[in-house]
Amino acid sequence: MGKKIVGVIGGSRCTKEVEQLAQKLGENLAKVVGFLVCGGVGGVMEAICRGFREEGGVTIGIIPSYEKRDANEYVDIVIPSGLGNARNVLVVKTSEVIIALPGEYGTLSEIAYALQFGIPVISLKSWDIPGVIKVETIEEAIREVKERLK
Repeated sequence: MGKKIVGVIGGSRCTKEVEQLAQKLGENLAKVVGFLVCGGVGGVMEAICRGFREEGGVTIGIIPSYEKRDANEYVDIVIPSGLGNARNVLVVKTSEVIIALPGEYGTLSEIAYALQFGIPVISLKSWDIPGVIKVETIEEAIREVKERLK
């Protein structure tokens, strides 16, 4: 499973509780996959990258601007798309499986793209819509990731 890429999506701003959830999820994900892709900026994206990188995983950020410096400090590979929110399609298509954390309409658009492309979406305290795999804990999310990456 080491070369698989898991995408994590969520708000560019988040509560302290969601930030802690994202960091802990990142720490746990790094133990089962080698690469994480996200939108590369703040909020959930920064927290997930921090946790994932601290445990030895490689982080990829597909950022909305052309400026590499706009990525959060925990992104190892910065891809400056210059596409704004349209970069959401690239985040999704780079992923074998997506974990959605709390976010707003940008997160919802990524969920919709993933469902359109047949990429599994695991919703951890995020949108509850038909087609997503709803989980309540990090452990459940990790179990679902492992199952989807077999």
